[in-house]
Amino acid sequence: MLDRGAREMKGKDVARARLFVSGRVQGVFFRAFARDEALRLGLKGWVRNLPDGRVEILAEGDPGRLKELEAWCWQGPPYARVTGVEVRPETVKEGEFTSFEIRFSSR
Repeated sequence: MLDRGAREMKGKDVARARLFVSGRVQGVFFRAFARDEALRLGLKGWVRNLPDGRVEILAEGDPGRLKELEAWCWQGPPYARVTGVEVRPETVKEGEFTSFEIRFSSR
C-alpha cells in the first residue's frame, strides 16, 4: 500500500505517505507520541491536528518503517481511541524534510 510512491534516493528506498487518523486523537498527546515514534523509526515529516478532529501525518522514509508507523497509529498513545487510519501514498520530494516536527496549524 505504501510503496506506490516509493523511489530510490541515495541508494535507499524512500517512500512518502499522508496518514489521517480518526477517533479520540486530539487532546491525548497523539502528536507528541507520533513525533517520538516517527523519530524512533528514522522518519522525516510532520504531524498536526485538523479542524475536523482528526490528526494528519506526512511522513517520509524507509517503506517498511512507514508501515510500522501506520501500525502504531492504530494504537496510538494510552488515552487515544483510534477508529480509523487512512493512508495516501505520495510522491517523494527530495530534501523537503530534515527531521520530524509537530505543526500547530492546519495551513
